[in-house]
Amino acid sequence: MTRCAPGAPTLGALRAELRRLGDADIAAHSQRFFKTGPGEYGEGDRFRGIRVPVLRKLAARYRDLPLAKAGSLLASAWHEDRLTALLVLVAHYARARPAGRTAVYRLYLRNTAHVNNWDLVDTSAPAIVGEHLLERDRAPLHKLVRSASLWERRIAIIATQHFIRAGDFDTTLALAGALLDDREDLLHTAAGWMLRAVGERDRARLEAFLAEHCRAMPRTMLRYALEKLPPARRRAYLRGETP
Repeated sequence: MTRCAPGAPTLGALRAELRRLGDADIAAHSQRFFKTGPGEYGEGDRFRGIRVPVLRKLAARYRDLPLAKAGSLLASAWHEDRLTALLVLVAHYARARPAGRTAVYRLYLRNTAHVNNWDLVDTSAPAIVGEHLLERDRAPLHKLVRSASLWERRIAIIATQHFIRAGDFDTTLALAGALLDDREDLLHTAAGWMLRAVGERDRARLEAFLAEHCRAMPRTMLRYALEKLPPARRRAYLRGETP
């Protein structure tokens, strides 16, 4: 049997700390905030009640947790456990050599069923999926954006935040176009947010997209995309006009 070296991080120790840090009042608020009621997008999710800055510090201390153990934690029924696991995976990816990065990316895509709320997606998708595909074929994102899973579709569009930061906008615009008919408001918000980020770097590219699609865009997506434009241009696009 393989034993951890003395002082090495263990999954058991991390789970014990997560249990100890829980707070019932914070958990009750999180249950409401993340829409965990019947029929809501986070239905059935469970919260220990630990604030994100505390989880980030905990993940930093356990950043050397073995990859397989982080994967095990990602399968937890507790939201904060999954977020901690994802923060550890982001740290693994940032420090790994190419083969190690591929291992993190593949583990992530095998476990998207556990990346199942918007904060989990937004914390991890750009730093793992986006960074991994920056210089690679984007076909996995085009597959994810057609998924029946709300969260896989959100992973696809939010991952492109990494491309936007690198000055690469084509995939964001293509995926936003694919989401025009999506019925989920969380996807409208995500696509609008990414379009706004494109516009902050290349207003002409955003406005070309708006000129073609503003009449068909879900209202939430359109409003987010317009936030940084001058007021007169915002009003025109909201009326379905090309300024």
